[in-house]
Amino acid sequence: MNRITKEAVKAFMPTRERNSYKGSYGRVLFVGGNENMGGAIILAAAAAVYSGAGLVTVATHPSNKDALHARLPEAMFVPMNDPEQLRDHVSSMEMIVIGPGIGRDNESLNILRTVYETVKSHQILLVDGDGIYLHMNELVPEPKATLILTPHLGEWRTLTKLSPDEQFVEVNQEYVKDLKAIVVLKKARTEVYCDNEVWENTTGNPSMATGGMGDTLAGMIGGFVPQFNTIKEGVLSAVYLHSYIADELSLTHYVTLPTEIIKQIPITMKEITKDKQRKWL
Repeated sequence: MNRITKEAVKAFMPTRERNSYKGSYGRVLFVGGNENMGGAIILAAAAAVYSGAGLVTVATHPSNKDALHARLPEAMFVPMNDPEQLRDHVSSMEMIVIGPGIGRDNESLNILRTVYETVKSHQILLVDGDGIYLHMNELVPEPKATLILTPHLGEWRTLTKLSPDEQFVEVNQEYVKDLKAIVVLKKARTEVYCDNEVWENTTGNPSMATGGMGDTLAGMIGGFVPQFNTIKEGVLSAVYLHSYIADELSLTHYVTLPTEIIKQIPITMKEITKDKQRKWL
């Protein structure tokens, strides 16, 4: 098993070109957040914005619009229950993240189906949270996009029917092949299954056991992937830095809140890339 280390992430991290603009750093759509769980999609979108994504749009329940604009004025809003608008925005994006706070009712299922039917092979689709539940338990079309799944251990058991005692790396790899996806298996030492390789994270701690942590990771992956040279490098770097920031915060914080991790993302990215940066002025 490969290990995700600070040295590896330093090598993966891109530097920004002088003649670039917001379109150079990814167009990312976040889909989720029903009437009761708007915070999940706002956390995910905020993580992408703070990760450097150029343009972030949030398709969510209209009741979340004011909160979104108040907490994250950098993001644009789309009503996720308007199929025509949703299809139009899906078509214009490089990456789509669906699932945080979306819920499990029929409306949520119809939204997920709309996204799955619309995405194309040149796009990247990350499915998280309730999106994984709908993906596995409902009849949905197979998306043409490159697929990333981010299950926690309970969701992985639902996906594979494997008990914890059966979840060996070699066994997991066989199920990953059937899923036709990159899999980020969230655990104490998160594992990433990608390109027939398995990568184990080397950061993370118990202070991260709080609501919204997975939404934040999904948002970081969504923000990183369009900026990096390869999907794999973006995923591995997001997984590492998400927990690396939490490790640093845990030195002075009993609990590392997702909102605190998000604030630190651009600071840590600057630190990681300081030896690679060009002078812009």
